[in-house]
Amino acid sequence: MKVALIHDHLAQEGGAEKVLKVLADMFPEAPIYTLLYEKKNVDKNFSGRKIETSIIQRLPGGVRHYKWYLFFMPLAVEFFDLRPYDLVISDASAFAKGVITNPETLHICYCHTPTRYLWSDTHQYLNELKYNKWIKKIISLTLGRLRLWDFSAAQRVDYFIANSNTVKKRINKFYRRDSEIIYPPVETHKFKLVDLSQQSRGERYFLLGCRLAPYKRVDIVVQAFVALGSEYKLKIFGDGLDLPRLRKLAGEASNIEFLGRVSEEQKIDLYAHALAFINPQEEDFGITAIEAMASGRPVLAYKLGGATETITENVSGLFFKEQTAAAIMKTVRKFIDGVDKEGKIWDSQAIKNSTNKYSVENFKQQIMAVIEEKKKDLTS
Repeated sequence: MKVALIHDHLAQEGGAEKVLKVLADMFPEAPIYTLLYEKKNVDKNFSGRKIETSIIQRLPGGVRHYKWYLFFMPLAVEFFDLRPYDLVISDASAFAKGVITNPETLHICYCHTPTRYLWSDTHQYLNELKYNKWIKKIISLTLGRLRLWDFSAAQRVDYFIANSNTVKKRINKFYRRDSEIIYPPVETHKFKLVDLSQQSRGERYFLLGCRLAPYKRVDIVVQAFVALGSEYKLKIFGDGLDLPRLRKLAGEASNIEFLGRVSEEQKIDLYAHALAFINPQEEDFGITAIEAMASGRPVLAYKLGGATETITENVSGLFFKEQTAAAIMKTVRKFIDGVDKEGKIWDSQAIKNSTNKYSVENFKQQIMAVIEEKKKDLTS
């Protein structure tokens, strides 16, 4: 069986790229088709793999400023020639699902979300653009055309796999398609438990980590910890376009530390020694929250999206219902009071055990089971 893997682009590292890496391990001979890639990302995660890119890779600014070519991406995806393949797996949160395949080819899409800026987050996307209202109006009209293409592209997929129940509902709402749920793979085995009972108050810190983009809502966490004061420490790992604004919000606050990009070893250590991990955004699934729990650490999370499927209140974390600095402050104080005044002991082993179902091996077994089942359906 000849297999091809399709991915939106390899210009950044995130949850979708972690899924692609596991799929690539499952199908070592499969080429990876993608709109464009940054060499450092390919060298790090896909060294030696055959990577097929679109014309955008070779256009001026095509890699560094790929968003310039947003409206050419549907056409670029459709140019991929996939006639030789029996199985195509698209790993998509945007354009990859739109590839054109033979009628006999089985196309399974692992969907991280229907394209956010076309469907669920359109108004937020436009509001955050740094253009005047007339340019935004033109862009909004063009997004309408892209939305029509995106819906049409979703009908080309034979079977959808959703990465969470949250995404399953969106696939049904926006694409009118059914899907099966397989949670993304997390290397839960590599995260360690550390006994924090002897940790002094001065050593305590809360942790947050993600790609620093406005929709991740790191800003409200920074505002909360500025207001909480020096007694409450916050460490933030990750990089992104929102970093300068976040640093400005933090100002001279000595209790907030920006760590930038960290190595895998540093990240494992940061999780292990944190009091708790903070998840202020609505995630489709939320891999960093799972990584924190695989380290035995509770998560303080916004009660929406994937977090509601993976975190159990008062067992593996606490929820806040409003996406505000005040709600985060209240939840942080509640957490500290529970530890210091009420003597609440979080069961680190139980928290870690709750993440076993998200293991890489589980993911591989479930994906292969779906492929075998759908192959039979297509030929029957």
